[in-house]
Amino acid sequence: MSRYRIQYAPPADQARHTMPQALRAAFDAGMQRLAADPYGHGSTPVKDADDRREATINTVVIRYYVSDKVTVVRIVYL
Repeated sequence: MSRYRIQYAPPADQARHTMPQALRAAFDAGMQRLAADPYGHGSTPVKDADDRREATINTVVIRYYVSDKVTVVRIVYL
């Protein structure tokens, strides 16, 4: 199984950096697991586009694109 590189769009990167440290550590670990299989881990396609995905990683909802890397474009957490 190939491993994808994680890349964050600027708004997603900013949201990630504002997370409390414990949440960010758990989120980063979950993202590494997602990088091994970005089409798995309970993710779902967005608008019937298989490479445009949404998933929940450790209580954090993300939206991302899969190409030669996983590009996270949105992060929502409370």
